Amino acid sequence: MKNRMTLFVTLFLTLQSSLILLAPSAYAEIEQTYFCDDKLGDTPIRQGGRVKPLYVHAVDMMKYLTGKKGYENLSAVQTYCLLSLKGMSLKSDIKLAARVDHVEAQEYFDLPEGQKTILFDDLIERIRDLQIETRRIKEETAYKKAMTKLLNQTGLYQEIIQGNNWLLPAVTGNRTDWIPITSFLREDKILEAKANQAQSPFQKVIFDEVERFDKITDAPYHLEYKYAKARLPIIAMMITFLALITLTIFKKFTATLILAGITIALQLALITIRVLISGRAPITNMYETVMFSGFGALFLSMLIGHFKKEKAFIYVGLMFNACTLMMMNFATGMLSDAISPLVPVLRDNFWLSTHVTTIILSYGALALSWIMANTVLIKSSFGKLTKADEVYYSDLIYTILKYGTIMLGAGIILGGVWADYSWGRFWGWDPKKTWSLIAFVIYMAILHGRYTNWIPNSRFIPLVAGAFMSIMMAWFGVNYILASGLHSYGFSEGGAIFLGSFFLAQTLIIIITTLKSNLSKTVVQAHE
Repeated sequence: MKNRMTLFVTLFLTLQSSLILLAPSAYAEIEQTYFCDDKLGDTPIRQGGRVKPLYVHAVDMMKYLTGKKGYENLSAVQTYCLLSLKGMSLKSDIKLAARVDHVEAQEYFDLPEGQKTILFDDLIERIRDLQIETRRIKEETAYKKAMTKLLNQTGLYQEIIQGNNWLLPAVTGNRTDWIPITSFLREDKILEAKANQAQSPFQKVIFDEVERFDKITDAPYHLEYKYAKARLPIIAMMITFLALITLTIFKKFTATLILAGITIALQLALITIRVLISGRAPITNMYETVMFSGFGALFLSMLIGHFKKEKAFIYVGLMFNACTLMMMNFATGMLSDAISPLVPVLRDNFWLSTHVTTIILSYGALALSWIMANTVLIKSSFGKLTKADEVYYSDLIYTILKYGTIMLGAGIILGGVWADYSWGRFWGWDPKKTWSLIAFVIYMAILHGRYTNWIPNSRFIPLVAGAFMSIMMAWFGVNYILASGLHSYGFSEGGAIFLGSFFLAQTLIIIITTLKSNLSKTVVQAHE
């Protein structure tokens, strides 16, 4: 037994030596990687209540722990693998550090001025003190949230370095057990693979078991791996910007329509793949609502633009779609693209696919009116816009408002019916519902005022621009600022600064353009 254990341990050293001979210039990197490489990215892991590819899980873990996708020159998969192998007493030079952004937390850990990170290994040594400090803070302050997050991150890091986070399938007949990597890589399996002259016996053991697992399951983790690697959101964003450029440069917008059609096709593929992976409508978290609203707004704008023969609709559709795609690609601290299991109340796909879809489509439609209203405000104040142009664009905005407001009202009613079905009451003044109703009332008042000529165009346009702040409050504010109510499954961390910046920017645009417009009228009257 002692000789077998010696052989098992020295097997790693043999693997290292052979790789070093093949690539001596990369000695420093290979010394730390063992059998950990990106080939493992397409292997299944069970975490978060579902089966997914290791690549997706590793990226999520690294982003949660450090805000980055890897460690120095290592990929997320390599980093996660090497950390997990610490549970098998294999050494690694990886030293992950957690971000400490809160000032009080920096003072608690006595960090040097300017330093905003602390090693997880140091946090493990102080985890008892961290637990006491977190419990000591009674109120739900920003400091407590920061300390709680550090505590959760430290616990997750411990689980990873102990090898208990990486769960691999162990197939027996038609049954699959998910066991930690430390138990999965048994000595007898490795020695058998070595006896069969496998170049990488550790990978062979893993891949052979994955092959057996694939024969008895239909888990779409291979599809999810390809989806994650394809990076469709960044491609769609680039094509959207290209469509906006062609719309600006060329008088004929055939090229713009083609590019917009390609963007819609890409986003439809993105949505369809997420549906196939998750088995539900892709509208259950903030990332998915942003994704679906951009797609829906662009599709709706092209549809209305086709019937109205007006390319201004294409412009606003592309603009809003570009905004949503930028958020999906760059606002990763605010929007998480992770696919998670649904809470029980959301597992009724009929209501999920009707109520939430209708609400999100209404947000997209009303966003079109918001972009067009702001465009008219800026153009009338800093460019040339005749009275006839103002009337024309007001009519276009009015057209979009009708679609958006009708869908918002329908979505609220469907939500009430779903609430009665799920919770036994049609209305409960939940913050999400309440703010949706507030937004609906605001838009109904604007529509009524415009229809009865109570609101002239000079007031109608800035009112439409400002009204979208109520949508942003219902959409983002309830999640990022209020963070309470029955819609808790949609809550997210961060985003308050984004929302505050949006409100400030929109308010300044309305004030500046209104003052400039009034000043221009005064100058004209004085000249006359």
